[in-house]
Amino acid sequence: MQNNYQQLANIASQVRRDIIRMVHNAGNGHPGGALGCTELLVLLYFDMMQHQKDFTMNGDNEDLFFLSNGHISAVWYSVLARSGYFPVEELATHRKVNSRLQGHPTTHEKLPGVRIASGSLGQGLSVAIGAALTKKMKEDSRWVYVLMGDGEQQEGQIWEAAIFAAHRQVDNLIAFIDLNEQQIDGSTEQVMANRDLSAKYEAFGWEVLTCDGNDLKALKATIQHAQRGVNNGKPKMILMTTVMGQGVDFMMTGHHWHGKAPNAEQTDEALAQLKETLGDF
Repeated sequence: MQNNYQQLANIASQVRRDIIRMVHNAGNGHPGGALGCTELLVLLYFDMMQHQKDFTMNGDNEDLFFLSNGHISAVWYSVLARSGYFPVEELATHRKVNSRLQGHPTTHEKLPGVRIASGSLGQGLSVAIGAALTKKMKEDSRWVYVLMGDGEQQEGQIWEAAIFAAHRQVDNLIAFIDLNEQQIDGSTEQVMANRDLSAKYEAFGWEVLTCDGNDLKALKATIQHAQRGVNNGKPKMILMTTVMGQGVDFMMTGHHWHGKAPNAEQTDEALAQLKETLGDF
């Protein structure tokens, strides 16, 4: 499925409306990072990935996406629903008892599109590497993508996986880090500074690219550049600068909306800033 940039921007606006309404309806959740990563997931699912709505866990002959920072599940659920994996109306059950749309994605609910439980931070990169190696063994030429948070880089398992991916030359893997410089207790600089992530991943043997993660054109060009290195023996890392709460002016201020639901008045204020383009659930 391919769309032009205006179509993608319209979808992104609707996805942001979904995020706000889902988190408000639940009374809890993580809107900030979800809003900041909207462009990436919209671009992948509605333009760049080859993927099947007839979902299978093995994902043979299709591109795979893994969400490692699973607390931003609202954006993924919206994109999955809007691209046809399950009914859009099911978004209303987000974080409700017995819902398939739990706060952190899980697999026992059998939600189409979800292949691993995530949100226990630090694990998604390892899983994505395993999936990418499996594709190599099967001579499956499709890509594996994984999204992580910048606060998540404080997890030790990340660095074990980073060493392994470079050692095994997993060059069909494209990883993203959401560089919004915020985590639940404050800025990443205050909590535990990541320092120069580009230099770190390059030293580990990765190909590292940077871009504005809220700019659809820049993001697509960067992914395409990464794809041209499919046979260079290096896993790819895209460091994408984003704004937490992107699209809602009062949420674009520090870490405070990392894990906080808007009240009714704030929800109305947020929705007034976001164009309804596909119809609300």
